[in-house]
Amino acid sequence: MTSTDFIVARNDLEQCKLIETASPDPAALPADALLVKVERFAFTANNITYAVMGDELKYWQIFPAPQGFGNIPVWGFGEVIASKHPNIAAGERLFGYFPMAMHLVIEATDVSKRALRDGAEHRKQVSPVYNTYSRVTGDPAFAGHQGDLQALLRPLFMLSFLVDDFLAENDDFGARSVLLSSASSKTAFGLAHLLHSRGRKVIGLTSAGNTGFVGSLPCYDEVVTYDRVSSLPTDAPVAFVDMAGSSALRAELHHHFSDRMACSVRVGLTHRATDADEGRLPGAKPRWFFAPDHIRKRAKDWGPGGIDQRFGAAWAGFAPLLEKCLTVVESRGPEAVRQVYLDTLKGRIPPEQGHMLSLLG
Repeated sequence: MTSTDFIVARNDLEQCKLIETASPDPAALPADALLVKVERFAFTANNITYAVMGDELKYWQIFPAPQGFGNIPVWGFGEVIASKHPNIAAGERLFGYFPMAMHLVIEATDVSKRALRDGAEHRKQVSPVYNTYSRVTGDPAFAGHQGDLQALLRPLFMLSFLVDDFLAENDDFGARSVLLSSASSKTAFGLAHLLHSRGRKVIGLTSAGNTGFVGSLPCYDEVVTYDRVSSLPTDAPVAFVDMAGSSALRAELHHHFSDRMACSVRVGLTHRATDADEGRLPGAKPRWFFAPDHIRKRAKDWGPGGIDQRFGAAWAGFAPLLEKCLTVVESRGPEAVRQVYLDTLKGRIPPEQGHMLSLLG
């Protein structure tokens, strides 16, 4: 029996292809291993960031691919179709990090009632959050449309939650207004909601084509197109959270605000900018925000269950907004996956859409 993987050239993301691989033999699984059928997964601009940062942040090593290629990690659902672990049955449903493929072998360890971890050697160098799978069989929060929203937004909203917590912990570095680039992105939307909820003025920076969507969201106080950022007033400190990754935009904002740029945080690369870093800029030095580091810090600060409890409360406040602002689009089959990947890579996905994909026909 064969399986299909979707892989991309690591040095040229526009080059992608489908490859046939041999499906693992269930009878030959090692002890405690699971053979999981990858049922469906979300694909967003955040997955493009995983690919762009694949080498630096070790995303490529999670799901090995042929030399020169990579398998982009995605968040989604899988069904256990064979199990060598005594406490995990075939038919169980898992939510977590999967390859863009039809199957995955998980070396199950740290198994509890709610979750398990893939203990594969090649995955040990990445953050534990990427190796954990929730056991969601029968859980209505992960079923149907609610499950789609979990796959599409929960991992992104976790990033929004962590960035907001980082800013709040530092009293927003003295800023009372926060600029978000790529304001139509789902991570920016979630962060804007959290900032707005605690009384910060949120200014969304976006392209002309997305102003209508961004303006319709209830959490942006102002929407400014990229060609008009120099019109923003400079009479008070601002913080900048960069989801776009455009060096030209970052440089323009720093020069415009100068020492009023109180904080500059790099989070995403939705624009896939390939220009070199801009060197020393006026104002706060731009810094990368790496979510796993902040998770480790807060796990220590808040103790067992502390992150889950606070994040759960934040998600409960955010989820109702998604019903009004997001349309889930489902596509199945290898060619559909290829098309959505390329459309996302080239920025052709309307911001109000969330795409759920499956390589299964």
